[in-house]
Amino acid sequence: MGRTPGSPRRGECLMDTQVIELVGRNRLVNELLEGGIEVALPMRDRGIDLLVYLDRGDDLEQFIAVPIQLKVSSGSRFTVQQKYSSFPNLLMVYLWGIGADEKAETFALTQPEAVSIADTMGWTKTASWERGMYTTVISPKLRALLEAYRITPPDWRAKLQQVMGRR
Repeated sequence: MGRTPGSPRRGECLMDTQVIELVGRNRLVNELLEGGIEVALPMRDRGIDLLVYLDRGDDLEQFIAVPIQLKVSSGSRFTVQQKYSSFPNLLMVYLWGIGADEKAETFALTQPEAVSIADTMGWTKTASWERGMYTTVISPKLRALLEAYRITPPDWRAKLQQVMGRR
């Protein structure tokens, strides 16, 4: 029997955007836990997808909690939205290559860092930005700017402390 066009091949999984979001979130939770970070899932989505926190450790003087907004893609897309500027200490986490582990990448930026990149790229002077957001595929220039924000599990603790101003 033949394969229906658009259907997955044997051993492949065709993921819709909700599945990509769930797989990405679970991948991030695994990375955070591997990095020694505790994770809480908000009961409602009001702009925060995860709360991550540090509650113990030799170098920790007090409880640290950081809200995270996830941007998950099976490819590589970068989105900056003005509405997130109202969340203090919000960390924007971009998960790319979901569904292709060998291409998976994670980037973590504060909202001001993301807006700074948008400004450097000239996006804050566009009609799209005037409407509140800018979304794009990754150019070589953008990839070079984002490289400083690539993150791996051992880096999470320091990133959270940086966001909270406790480095």
